[in-house]
Amino acid sequence: MELIRPDTKIDFMKQARVLGFVSLGVVALAVLLMAVRGFNLGIDFKGGTVLQVAVPEEAGPVDEARIRSAVAAIDVPGAADAVIVRFGPAEDRSFLISLPTSQEEAGAEMPVKILDGLAKALGAPVDDQRIESIGARVGQELRARGFYAVLLSWGMILLYVWFRFDLRYAPGAVAALVHDVLITAGVFVALGLEFNLQVLAALLVVIGYSLNDTIVIYDRIRENLELRGTTHLEDVVNQSINQTLSRTLLTSLTTLLVVMALFVLGGPVIHDFALAMLIGVTVGTYSTIYVASSLLVVLERRFGGPGGSAGETRASKARARA
Repeated sequence: MELIRPDTKIDFMKQARVLGFVSLGVVALAVLLMAVRGFNLGIDFKGGTVLQVAVPEEAGPVDEARIRSAVAAIDVPGAADAVIVRFGPAEDRSFLISLPTSQEEAGAEMPVKILDGLAKALGAPVDDQRIESIGARVGQELRARGFYAVLLSWGMILLYVWFRFDLRYAPGAVAALVHDVLITAGVFVALGLEFNLQVLAALLVVIGYSLNDTIVIYDRIRENLELRGTTHLEDVVNQSINQTLSRTLLTSLTTLLVVMALFVLGGPVIHDFALAMLIGVTVGTYSTIYVASSLLVVLERRFGGPGGSAGETRASKARARA
């Protein structure tokens, strides 16, 4: 199945320079937001306790303000700083209560005290649907390991692309992945969304997805360079992208349809993961063309053809045979 004919001749490289500066500007803005506003870390990374409670009908009308007032009156550390968020549709009467202190710090009986205090304040017993508690030390370790996981993935991909193709191919692939991760994370910072293990997992998935797309285009570029050489490098890159464009769009669209279904129908639990995937897949499709491929052209012009003179030699032989 082909959405676009392989002999299509869209000049992608014509706008590569302008879009390259746009990408640099967006990435710089994302980094600035991270430095100024910082991440809204979930308890996975900063430690604390989260309780999901369901309030019965006999408790009467209930909203975030009423739950917050009830929690603040409970004698447990961090109760006054609790963050209350409605979980799911209003008819479920379910709320997430996030406290900055863990059971390790406040005592194992803390969840019981909160449930009892809520029951007393609301006039009806509440159902505890989920209780999670992570110590500050564990949260710090998870944060560090998550950061190292992303860095390690970039380093290993750099080595992989260098081994499979050529050193001049590798920086473009890694730059595209850094671009995708920083922009996706920047959107979460800009919107004030919680950054937790689910979002980190989504970023790692985006890295793998974007790399796969980049490798497909790089393979076609290498094949065409062996036939045509590097004299008309932009034309070769344009030809390669056009030849794989149908595959790129089919893969991206089918992935986005699945992720969109998760985003709309998956519920609050998977909402942040699906949103990160939506942003990452969209940005990853763009970066494969206008970051990875464009940077390859720049490095080619600066340092010579991939594979040295061998690429030009094979191209000359192919033309001679023709």
